[in-house]
Amino acid sequence: MQQHYIQREWPPRTGYITGQHSVKSEPLVSAQKVLLPPLHIKLGLMKNFVKALDKEGKAFQYLCTKFPKNSDAKIKEGIFVVPQIREVLRDTEFVSTLEVKELRAWKAFTQICANFLGNFRADNSALIVQELLDAYQKLGCRMSLKIHFLNSHLDFFPPNLGDVSDEHGERFHQDISQMEQNYQGRWNPSMMGDFCWMLVRDKSDTEHKRKSMKSHF
Repeated sequence: MQQHYIQREWPPRTGYITGQHSVKSEPLVSAQKVLLPPLHIKLGLMKNFVKALDKEGKAFQYLCTKFPKNSDAKIKEGIFVVPQIREVLRDTEFVSTLEVKELRAWKAFTQICANFLGNFRADNSALIVQELLDAYQKLGCRMSLKIHFLNSHLDFFPPNLGDVSDEHGERFHQDISQMEQNYQGRWNPSMMGDFCWMLVRDKSDTEHKRKSMKSHF
């Protein structure tokens, strides 16, 4: 996992080997059409930060006290909702409980929220992202998919991130939840095809409804 913080260029695989994470077919969606909602990036960064905290340290114990309704399991996994993250960002007492490495990572997180993950893009945004990566690596945060995008794919982030609707991500979660219920948690190779056809049917139904509404007017 540490190699992900060092290596940025990952050449595409040329072969398909059973049992390995290799790509056999072209992706269904063009890379230029992939949207990264800033809300989900923030949630992922917060999650990795809290999971890397010392569970016996002052900062982690402070979070347990600050959010008593959250279970210990949720706090250990860094699962927080947006209002809670905003509350911690405004809390100066939480900052005083952080150790040196934790404080550096937290300041980097606040900087990237204010100067990158929004409609305002600072001129030194690349340096801000790099500081976050360095601080998270020093703290021992694991390289998640969301951190990987910040590390290797900054071109995926448009300058107006604040205008990207988080409804796209929420709709995806709802669709996947429905698929999980249909398959009752069992893995099946036809699940992806079923999911794609469900999107096609939803699109056709939506277009049909729009045409019907226009005909009435």
